[in-house]
Parts: sequence; C-alpha cells; structure tokens
Amino acid sequence: MAKRTEVLVSGFGGQGVVRIGQALSLAAVYQGLYTTMLISHGTETRGGYVRSQVVMSEEPIDSPVVENPDYFCALSKAAYNRFKHLVSHGVIIYDPGYVEPDPHLKVKQIPLNARDLAEEKLGRELFANAIVMGALSKLMAGLLDKDIVIKAMLERIPRFHEENKKAFELGYSLL
Repeated sequence: MAKRTEVLVSGFGGQGVVRIGQALSLAAVYQGLYTTMLISHGTETRGGYVRSQVVMSEEPIDSPVVENPDYFCALSKAAYNRFKHLVSHGVIIYDPGYVEPDPHLKVKQIPLNARDLAEEKLGRELFANAIVMGALSKLMAGLLDKDIVIKAMLERIPRFHEENKKAFELGYSLL
C-alpha cells in the first residue's frame, strides 16, 4: 500500500459522518498506518453540512486534504452533488433514500439503503452510519482489518454497542 488511500464521507449533521471518519482513522492508526482526518461542518448543530476526510498511507502524508477519493460515501443529495466530481477512479457509496446518482459518472456507484435498513432491521435510523461503515470496511478489506475497524468503531461510539456491531455486520455482508 505505498500509495495514499483517501476516504471522503459527507452528509448532514446527525448522520454519524464524523464518527465514521474517527473510527476509520483510529483503525488505520491501530494498524500502523500514517493517518490524517479533517472534519468540516456548517454552523448548525444538526441538519447542516458535515464532511470527514481521512487519508491513510504507509508513508508520511504530505497533505491531509482529500483531492481524489478512493472511497466516497454520500449520505445526502447535497453531499453527492458537491463532491461527486472529485471521484475519478474510486467508488461512490450512496444512500438511494437521499441521493439520485448521476448516470454519466464513469466510476463505480453502489447504492446502500442504510437509513431504511437501519430502521427495518434494528428499529432506529441511528444505526445507518454503522451499516455504511461495515460496507466501506468490506470494500477496504485489503487495507483495514475488519475486527480492528469494529474495535475502533466501538471506542468512538459510546452507546448501543451490540446494535452497532449488528449494523456493521449487516453493512459488511451487503457487498
């Protein structure tokens, strides 16, 4: 893995965008990778714009900014529309409950109905971010170890550990 791996997760406040970035970057650190994480958000507490940028590499990282994401998780229409143009070779995971994908993009786009699955299988939309993290971890299986990602996720999410593990496993099984 000599090259850098870039992950961009974006949506609106309350969807767990920051938690996904925190868990992925912590898992990368546990695996001995150089890692950076940037977050940005609007002034709103909930419902406003949120973005996590994670960069991982076996070598020192020159810039923490995600410029060409290998993985982009779009959890809102605004996020998808704002960042889809950055993805030239990577994969976009999007929630079709929020996003209508651009059929003209030349990259792989994977629908993941995380919000509806969280409500249907676990009773609460709250677990959608763990479903996304599981699916993303499956795509990143050659880079991050699944058990380490789960460990990092549970360290960053203070409650509902059993439900979050179930949600993660659900997301992991879908891809």
